[in-house]
Amino acid sequence: MEYVLIGLAIAVVAVGVALALVVPRRRQRIRERSKSQRPGVDYTPGVGDDAAPVVEAPRRPVEDVTLTPQPDVEPDPAAAEAIVDTPVERPEPAAGRLGRLRARLAKSQSTLGRGLLSLLARDRLDEDTWEEIEDTLLTADLGVAPTQELVERLRERVRVESIADPNHARTVLREELVALVDPSMDRKLRTERHVAENRPAVVLVVGVNGTGKTTTVGKLARVLVAEDRDVVLAAADTFRAAAADQLTTWGDRVGVPTVRGPEGGDPASVAFDAVKAGTDAEADVVLVDTAGRLQTKVGLMDELGKIKRVVEKHGPVDEVLLVLDATTGQNGMMQARVFGEVVDVTGVVLTKLDGTAKGGIVVAVQRELGVPVKLVGLGEGPDDLAPFDPEEFVDGILG
Repeated sequence: MEYVLIGLAIAVVAVGVALALVVPRRRQRIRERSKSQRPGVDYTPGVGDDAAPVVEAPRRPVEDVTLTPQPDVEPDPAAAEAIVDTPVERPEPAAGRLGRLRARLAKSQSTLGRGLLSLLARDRLDEDTWEEIEDTLLTADLGVAPTQELVERLRERVRVESIADPNHARTVLREELVALVDPSMDRKLRTERHVAENRPAVVLVVGVNGTGKTTTVGKLARVLVAEDRDVVLAAADTFRAAAADQLTTWGDRVGVPTVRGPEGGDPASVAFDAVKAGTDAEADVVLVDTAGRLQTKVGLMDELGKIKRVVEKHGPVDEVLLVLDATTGQNGMMQARVFGEVVDVTGVVLTKLDGTAKGGIVVAVQRELGVPVKLVGLGEGPDDLAPFDPEEFVDGILG
């Protein structure tokens, strides 16, 4: 045991002596080498070497620098076209749109049309049949009073004319439905510029979010541009940044400017500035998109009332269009009542009419507000907004 301890002690002493001799010598070599040689330049650096010092290259003054002339390059026509702005779209004329889309309307309204025709064409029209006719009309959201009125008129004509074949039944039903939709109502949009007063017409578009209100404003701009009208858009829905961006995109596509304000700003101020801009630019019409997120009657009255008062400092508002989603049925009627009490609605725009079999909403909303349906949305395409025509509409229902 003693010999083992003595051996370990001798080994430790030997290692210590070796380190004492080797390390100073290595450090000395490093110091000597650093005086004459540069690590990373004259030899591969090792542990303990400093980084190579920065060697500055001689600099020339600017006057001595000559630029190499570049060869002349012919411009690339394809590249030039790539940087040109996308051409402004030319919307299709609004006339005849409803006729073109009648097949789409007939597809969604076929249940109503076929149901009524099959009932009226029966050999015997008893009370049960008339009740079925009433149920069909009520299911189509026609409303109680218009349904009773239509059934009474059909009963009278059946009694007097003795309807005996499907073609005769279709003719009678068409005439009565057209009369119910009321072709005598004035459905013209008042969008003509007030030349004598040197100001544009102003169209205020109202409705709750989700009805397609902002999209409708963009599509209406396309309708007016197709009629060679100069249009200015007002993004007065300042509570949704997406609404202003969306409206600007619609305007850019047809070369129509959009006046917008800061997010959360005063909508009335945006509307006022837009009308002023329209006046200065001698535009024909200004379309004002308003916020629809407010659900209380008080909130609607305050905001819409303020917008209308501020805009009317330039002149009277020409149109107040209420946008309703045709697929909401009676919920849409509730919205119509609230807006009808808040602002003087002059016309209704029914969107998504192709997505519902409840075409009776056209009659119901006209009876509720006493104003005509002026425009209908029949699809998602940019030109799927059409002036409403009672006869085309009824033909679409009947197929």
